[in-house]
Amino acid sequence: MLVRIVKMSFSENSINNFLNTFESNKNKIKNFKGCQLLELYRDKKDPTIFFTYSYWDSESDLEQYRQSELFKTVWSQTKPLFNAKPEAWSVDKIESLK
Repeated sequence: MLVRIVKMSFSENSINNFLNTFESNKNKIKNFKGCQLLELYRDKKDPTIFFTYSYWDSESDLEQYRQSELFKTVWSQTKPLFNAKPEAWSVDKIESLK
């Protein structure tokens, strides 16, 4: 299982635009081939910082998403809203306790 973590920072006046974009596209992303989970988090201390966690069956599934029209559309709407360069990590899930 591949986990993709993306940290994004927005100016305060762009947050609603970001949240609207996420709301409009979250089910499309979650239903993309190979996506098992999509989560959105907001930093407790800095409400302008958000994280997405997405779980993918494989690196190739994530790459297919990143090359898709869906990603290009979402990213083109989100990218202008950033107030800092986004950071992203692809990590292997080793263990999960519930």
